[in-house]
Amino acid sequence: MRSTAVGGIPASAAACAGPPVSGSVGESRTTETGAAVSTAARIEVAGLSKSFGTVQAVQDLGFVAEPGRVTGFLGPNGSGKTTTLSMLLGLVRPDSGTATIGGVPYADLERPAITVGSSLSANFHPAHTGRAHLDIMRRGIGVSKQRVDEVLELVGIADAADRKTGGYSLGMRQRLALAAALLGEPQVILLDEPINGLDPEGIRWIRMFLRHLASEGRTVLLSSHLLSEVQQTVDDVIVIRQGRLAFAGTLEGLRGGEERAVLVAAPDRQGLARALQAVGAEVHGLRGETMRVTGADAERVGLVALQAGIPLTHLSVEESGLEESFLELIDGAREPDPRGLADGIPPGAVQDPGPDAASATEGGAR
Repeated sequence: MRSTAVGGIPASAAACAGPPVSGSVGESRTTETGAAVSTAARIEVAGLSKSFGTVQAVQDLGFVAEPGRVTGFLGPNGSGKTTTLSMLLGLVRPDSGTATIGGVPYADLERPAITVGSSLSANFHPAHTGRAHLDIMRRGIGVSKQRVDEVLELVGIADAADRKTGGYSLGMRQRLALAAALLGEPQVILLDEPINGLDPEGIRWIRMFLRHLASEGRTVLLSSHLLSEVQQTVDDVIVIRQGRLAFAGTLEGLRGGEERAVLVAAPDRQGLARALQAVGAEVHGLRGETMRVTGADAERVGLVALQAGIPLTHLSVEESGLEESFLELIDGAREPDPRGLADGIPPGAVQDPGPDAASATEGGAR
């Protein structure tokens, strides 16, 4: 029987994820699990701008994504996320500013496709099998054939490896794209909308998997246009609106430090309300099935109920404040152009791939 690690990731697969990030370059620290991390895996963007004709896709953007953490790169469709990731990977040349990994532009990295793994698309040639696609890529970046089997096992599609990708579901293509990004055992992982199209089981899996990668000291940067998709996965968030930085910080910082209410339900609502009010909590919504409690956290509410001998049928923390803060930040952001603007790049615009675009493509940036 196959053994499993914490979080449902196969132990054999977890071992394939590669060694923790070395601290040989730059300052080093450790994650909560004790894995070493180094500033060599830090993503830094400063004063980054890019326009396509009259369209200002990205303007004076700056942020940092730290190793050992999962950073969410958030914004509505058309806000500049994919353009920014493309500049990080040397696929689009910025008009001004810098985008570096460990202080070095992607094109100047000694082995860029090994240092950085990326997935900007889950599109594959429909006549190729998943294994064939990875085999082409691994030859381009110089990794062993065995690594293909390892990453297929790692992302859970080994059984479908010899099927043509034209028959893959969107969720399977997302997993194949992640496998491609991991071929070089990278220290830095960039993913564009990796949760898009996944079913609930797939979402739970990728959340645990990305947390696992970060726990090894890797830098994980993933984009999404929905906070709800990533808020249980990320440590930090970067929010952009119309190509400009709207927020950079932790989830708690995005919430603005406001107190989160506790939602609780019990057969004896009146008795629970009295017990909570006796300890100074405020109780709202007594007429409904679920009460909203402020002035006490979930642990305190549960303890009060236990001491009062009142069983609970529901206990959770309200998350609406976080979503509301996010929506306020992006309120009024531009909608996708119906003429075909894709993340700020006009139809027919020529992207300057820079001198190292070939290796970026081989490394998974499609």
